[in-house]
Amino acid sequence: MIGDRIRQVRVARGLSLEELAAAMGGVVSRQALWKYEHGMARPSARVLAALSSALQTPAAALWCAPEYTVEFVAYRKGSGLRKRDQARVEAMVALALQERLQLRDRAGVESGPMVTSRRYLVPDLTDAETAARELRSQWALGEDPIANVVDVLEANGVHVLEIEAPEKFDGISAVAYDQTGQVQGAAVVTRRGLPGERQRLDLAHELGHLVLDVAAEVDEEKAAFRFAGAFLAPASTLRKEMGAKRAKVQLTELRLLKRRFGMSIQALLKRLYELEIITMMHYREWCITINRLGYRKDEPDRLAAEQPQWLRRTALRALAEGQISPTEAQQLTGQAIISEQPLSLVE
Repeated sequence: MIGDRIRQVRVARGLSLEELAAAMGGVVSRQALWKYEHGMARPSARVLAALSSALQTPAAALWCAPEYTVEFVAYRKGSGLRKRDQARVEAMVALALQERLQLRDRAGVESGPMVTSRRYLVPDLTDAETAARELRSQWALGEDPIANVVDVLEANGVHVLEIEAPEKFDGISAVAYDQTGQVQGAAVVTRRGLPGERQRLDLAHELGHLVLDVAAEVDEEKAAFRFAGAFLAPASTLRKEMGAKRAKVQLTELRLLKRRFGMSIQALLKRLYELEIITMMHYREWCITINRLGYRKDEPDRLAAEQPQWLRRTALRALAEGQISPTEAQQLTGQAIISEQPLSLVE
């Protein structure tokens, strides 16, 4: 089991066997590491300490089997991600989600609501719209635009992960199960460095993959995008802003809508067409204009990306309570942690 764990963490860190051996200062060879990963040998305490340092993972986490099994919901069709990159993405996500759940347990944080995978049946694309409306209602979001999508997801038990990945990686969803098969956590994953409007849409899209049970005859990607559009821009609110029918839409209006709903101009135009606020002809005219203006890759009014806070907040809580060390906190968050002497509220 320790071999599987070493390989998972190594792949997640993006290291080859040769690179890991070098990072360990030559304590062991590539061949020895290969034997560890294939269960043909076990590392000594000295080697385990070197592995822990090189992989930036506590030794105990390498030695013990993960308490949670992570399954992946969907990759976007046609993403073109290479198998090696896909393996690294899956290892990174699985490791990050497992570490978060273990931190949650050690810190004594309440699990909160659990997102059930495939909870909404989608026999037709319009059912994705209904699913978004029902989930917004369950999460008490009302009909107004969502100010911060990351905050909403983290408040409702969905972990938000940002990873370093190739440009062809659009996102993925994952669910973690305990040894009895019960759901213990879920995550939506995006690539680090995206503009805020793209990040928000990708997160809502992956949430759609997570919660929708799409019929075989329905295009799953279209269903996830329809869900994302409805989640970010409810039909009733968008019609109130724009009117039920429009002959023409101005660029200035679209830029204002972008800031209000936190969606790209392209996604907003698609949403207006889906709701039949604008005609197919007008939508196609706008697609041509988007290309001509160069907005397909670089739109005006770029929004700042939203920052997940759950991991750092929970790590600081566990550190203050003495449940993890400053080194563990830094390894978990990837950020420098200044250890302060907490003031006790208990006499």
